Amino acid sequence: MDASIWVYSLVSVIIVSLISFIGVISLKMKMEGLRKAIFLFVSFSCGALFGDAFIHLLPEAARDAGGFGLGVSSAALAGVALFFVVEKFIHWHHCHQESTREHPHVFAYMNLVGDSVHNFIDGLVIGASYLAGIPIGIATTIAVVLHEIPQELGDFGVLVHGGFSVSKALLMNFLVSLTAVLGTIVAVSMDSYVPGMSAFLVPFAAGGFIYIAGSDLIPELHKETSPGKSAMQLAAFLFGMGLMYVLLLVG
Repeated sequence: MDASIWVYSLVSVIIVSLISFIGVISLKMKMEGLRKAIFLFVSFSCGALFGDAFIHLLPEAARDAGGFGLGVSSAALAGVALFFVVEKFIHWHHCHQESTREHPHVFAYMNLVGDSVHNFIDGLVIGASYLAGIPIGIATTIAVVLHEIPQELGDFGVLVHGGFSVSKALLMNFLVSLTAVLGTIVAVSMDSYVPGMSAFLVPFAAGGFIYIAGSDLIPELHKETSPGKSAMQLAAFLFGMGLMYVLLLVG
């Protein structure tokens, strides 16, 4: 295997993991400014995730499979299904117990469990994308980064609200984010031992991205109904897609 795949994959997933510290920025920003930043990032991320799935990942999977057949579509649906299960797992384990510094709310711990699974899958996705090609890996990493920024801000808020101190919330968020590194190592390593591993993981990643963008992000965008902000959402959404087209041309 080309050593550059390992280098690109590990550097990319470490960058993604370091985004877990972005929560500290929220402590320095006024709430209104933070809402505006997240508002634009969610729109941009949504377009980038859709763009990466439909412009990079699915076409690459179809080329490798000799066409967009049942195998590609089944792997994509598996991605949708797994992300659905992960989210259900998180929602099932919420509780209504009062949270304190001595007894953090159970949902804060369940958020960490769910986030570790999600990050592990992100690592698999990044590793599989680099196996499909360096340009595809870079595009996927950018899509993951854009999605992780608002998500990590939200996760940090959940942990603090759940009873963690600021320093402990940052530390736990970072430790959980390292499961993405494990996911990348598993994906790249297993490709040498499991035939067709990347052929499954690439459309699987596309399915996961489609689920996140369609199920999690689009509903958030629909909460804003004012014409001016909706126009900004559309511009950021299209810019996210456009970035994926640009990366395709550059690659």
